[in-house]
Amino acid sequence: MTKVTSLPADDSTCGWFHLSKPRQAKPAHYGSTEARWVVVGAGFTGLAAARQLAINFPDDEIVLVEAQEIGFGTSGRNAGFAIDLPHDIGADDYIGEIETAKISLKLNLTGQNILKSIVENHQIDCQFRASGKYQAAIEDRGIAVLDAYRRGLDKLGQSYEMIEGKDLPAHIGTSFYRKALFTPGTVLIQPAALVKGLADSLPSNVTLYEHTAITDVEYGDKTVLTHRNGRITADKLILANNAFGMRFGFLQGTMLPIFTYASLTRVLTEEEQMRLGGQPFWGVIPADPFGTTLRRTHDNRILVRNSFSFNPDGRSNQKYLDRFVKRHRQSFERRFPMLPGVEFDYTWGGSLALSRNHMGHFGQLAPNVYGALCCNGLGVTRGTVTGTLLADWLAGKRNDLIDFLLSSPGPNKNPPEPFLSMGVNFNLLWGQYRAGMEG
Repeated sequence: MTKVTSLPADDSTCGWFHLSKPRQAKPAHYGSTEARWVVVGAGFTGLAAARQLAINFPDDEIVLVEAQEIGFGTSGRNAGFAIDLPHDIGADDYIGEIETAKISLKLNLTGQNILKSIVENHQIDCQFRASGKYQAAIEDRGIAVLDAYRRGLDKLGQSYEMIEGKDLPAHIGTSFYRKALFTPGTVLIQPAALVKGLADSLPSNVTLYEHTAITDVEYGDKTVLTHRNGRITADKLILANNAFGMRFGFLQGTMLPIFTYASLTRVLTEEEQMRLGGQPFWGVIPADPFGTTLRRTHDNRILVRNSFSFNPDGRSNQKYLDRFVKRHRQSFERRFPMLPGVEFDYTWGGSLALSRNHMGHFGQLAPNVYGALCCNGLGVTRGTVTGTLLADWLAGKRNDLIDFLLSSPGPNKNPPEPFLSMGVNFNLLWGQYRAGMEG
């Protein structure tokens, strides 16, 4: 018997969740259930896996289990960028080995296309827009990153536009940045609205249980999942719960639950919108990975996301919200001096499952136990495509993308505690300090 020692517990202040259309949560599981397929985790990966299993095995019931509520967890808390391009921060040109980059691009595009098809077919209202993204810089280091990434995109044969600082206000309103690299392939979304829509459009042979946190697991010929109100017995178990997969006894000491934080303003008045100027809908990511992400949303709010914390238990901590909202205010005021008095309506945190070698796990974990885990900050596209392809592989299908994922070495081992926490916390502090005005 494996005791699950930490359960998801996100804060209740995510703006995306509260501003998306309310839905009636599915009931929690009670009693005893047996199923051929059980998927744990109903974020982008788990929803994709359950949907594709249902398509591949139309005569089977697929049970999907979520510890919290759909849209409330990690998948509904990101900045809403469904990015197409590879971005290898360990490579000099951010592209790296060209054949690997081409496969990564194909994976991301496949994830985008899967989501686009579902959104269109089921008319999911999630502000799904192919808006592209701006990668912007103010510091010399950031400018060097843009130049390096431009060279990488040339090598990959991808289109982009370099925009000088004097021209940026016509795009994003603010004159804060010195330069930006615009790439057209990113899709911007309202993530909680998308996740809710994906859940409410699942095939009829998927049974979703929300507010059902697994507390114990017994592995064997069948897997028995126990929670406070009953148990679920699976012929085959699929884990799609990212860093919490370690709590189920797998890949222990490999994933890093890193939380990042966002604030969302009130709606801008018409007069404030005129003062801001620029395009009505856009997204900016920082040249420095420790910098600030920005979005102007469909309803004329400004999102500011920066700051990081290492939460080994994968759970939210209020002290970081209280600390980082002040940093969000400073970042906002530096970029938007034309918008004094615009307060934040929401501030929240959300976790990323990262590995030190930027690799995830795809495939078998134990007899009759499988997983698609550790999305390394690309959960929207990579979670969607890996969940889908895992279900295809379990149905006996093979292609170049599945073969690529199966050949991955997976996330590498972390140092033991207390050295791990010391090292991660130092790197987070140093990275945020070194980002300078990019933060």
